[in-house]
Amino acid sequence: MLNHVKLVLLTVAALILAGCNQQQVKYDYAAFENSRPKSILVIPPVNNSIEVNASYIFLSTISRPLAEKGYYVFPVAVIEQFMRNNGLQDPAEMNSIPLDKINEHIGPDAILYVSIENWGQKYEVFDSRTIVDSNWRLIDAKTGQQIWDGTAKGQYSSNDNNQNGLIGMLVGAVINQIAGSVSDNTPMLSQQVNQGTVFNSHNGLLNGPYLKPDTDS
Repeated sequence: MLNHVKLVLLTVAALILAGCNQQQVKYDYAAFENSRPKSILVIPPVNNSIEVNASYIFLSTISRPLAEKGYYVFPVAVIEQFMRNNGLQDPAEMNSIPLDKINEHIGPDAILYVSIENWGQKYEVFDSRTIVDSNWRLIDAKTGQQIWDGTAKGQYSSNDNNQNGLIGMLVGAVINQIAGSVSDNTPMLSQQVNQGTVFNSHNGLLNGPYLKPDTDS
């Protein structure tokens, strides 16, 4: 009987310890609160994936969540063209611009640097998957200090809602591969994961000064 009680107590202790380990560590916003940016400049992402259009698709989906979070976002297409007109022809060169040059010509409060690690649609026998995966660093434009970081990562499978067995999976995979040849799901998925990263209640961006009350999360 005594051994049984000890076993129960050890099990309960293990469950409590596991629960404690699973608790998320509170994100440190001290640097962000000291900086308190009002405007954000998004530098065209460094693309480490094999999808050549990943940077452009990402740029088309990043301004809205940042603006809805309450920040002024410099127009990404205008900024990219401005950099190209000044001799910077690819994102790698754009990411190497010294801060003093950015402050001299643009003057943002903060700069968002992004690296894209995985991106695109992958087709398999029974499945097709859309994947987006990017890492973010927000830098104080005056000091160069990192004030926030985040990861926007997600994938969508053609079988996520398929409950029709093997035949249904095969048919679904064929349909999705045909549809995928004429449409691209990455913009939709990028919008979703970018929104989730910016508005994440645990480690997302803090509210900006232009946040509308009905968009707070």
